[in-house]
Amino acid sequence: MTTQHPSPDRVRFGVNYVPSAGWFYSWLDFSADAVRRDFEDLAGLGLDHVRVFPIWPWIQPNRSLIRRRGIDDLVELIDIAAEFDLDVAVDLLQGHLSSYDFLPSWVLTWHRRSLFTDPAVREGVIRYADRVSRAASSRSNVFAITLGNEVNNLWPANPADAEESSRWAAELLQTIRAAAPYVLGLYSLYDAAWYDPEHPFHPVDAAELGDLTTVHSWVFNGVSALDGPLGEATVSHADYLVELAAATAADPARPVWLQEIGAPRPDVPDQHAPAFVRRTLDRVLANPSLWGVTWWCSHDLDRSLADFPEREYDLGLFTTDHRRKPLASELAAAITEQRSAERTARHPDRRDAAVDRPGLLCEVDLRERPDRRAEVAPGSAFHSEWVRLRSSGPVAIVPTARAGDPGYLAARGVGKLIDPGTLVRPDGRS
Repeated sequence: MTTQHPSPDRVRFGVNYVPSAGWFYSWLDFSADAVRRDFEDLAGLGLDHVRVFPIWPWIQPNRSLIRRRGIDDLVELIDIAAEFDLDVAVDLLQGHLSSYDFLPSWVLTWHRRSLFTDPAVREGVIRYADRVSRAASSRSNVFAITLGNEVNNLWPANPADAEESSRWAAELLQTIRAAAPYVLGLYSLYDAAWYDPEHPFHPVDAAELGDLTTVHSWVFNGVSALDGPLGEATVSHADYLVELAAATAADPARPVWLQEIGAPRPDVPDQHAPAFVRRTLDRVLANPSLWGVTWWCSHDLDRSLADFPEREYDLGLFTTDHRRKPLASELAAAITEQRSAERTARHPDRRDAAVDRPGLLCEVDLRERPDRRAEVAPGSAFHSEWVRLRSSGPVAIVPTARAGDPGYLAARGVGKLIDPGTLVRPDGRS
């Protein structure tokens, strides 16, 4: 069985699985042959896992009804992945996918109530999480179960404050641990949790809840506008998020999974996508906190499906007719090189090899002051200074409060500290 303890000597590489035929609507008419054909595409890339997304309301259409057929289809997909030596991470609550929210009718219209706060809804969600987690974890190639994809996208339609969102996540993670004790239990949030000072899902929860931290790096959040598709701010954004997450965790050894990273148009035009892949991976793979990289996504979205944001249609490593794209070949080459480097590494533990990185001191304590998140967001003075330093090599982020802790600095691979001096805050104050 896949161990739940992350291994620091081998970065994991995977892909977020988007079916080539019918997108996630394909769950309504599940075809094992279609899944098998898609996984054949992935077999030559050197990947070791896929992240998969059952659709919550199609498995639990009523609070007291959980469809066995929906769970069986998920388990069959997991078994097909095993045929291709792929491990599987399962996200429970979808929830939110590619701009669409999938919510059951029993939390909508006349039954509208918040899935984060309503006791009856939470009881139903716990039952769903327990059943799906037990079924999925019966397969030895399942290594992780995430509460759901970017569940903070379901706010504000489902109201919650910071305390309520934290309690909701902790409760569900406990359900996963009880149902599936040998897999990682994880919490997935999009980057408003790191950058938006008003957002009720806080960095401390992202960095503490679950068995490791997950981050999703999307350069359409404004960072690509700073310096273009191959500028340093753009290609280092994934590394920046991993660093920010590592700096926020109380445990300096807590791993960070880059659970989503993609090359979205028009921010990254097709002709620049392979270089974006290479330069992004060159930077983030040097980060000692990195646990793994999971690309978004496996296959393009069929343009016969209407009303998706334009950037969602062409994010795949493969087209809908199974043609490998240049960025997929670049990803495969990067994986091959990384595996070769791991085999010949002088240090079996990647953290031992990451010594003497400079650490940029950060006075913003995201654990205690989430209202100051704008001060570390892309384009902020702190971010700009970090990007400037990163252009010359790896650089850590070190909370000022931990600058005097030699054990912490050693665990983070930090050899010297850099005081950023007086940086101008977004409100104009220094």
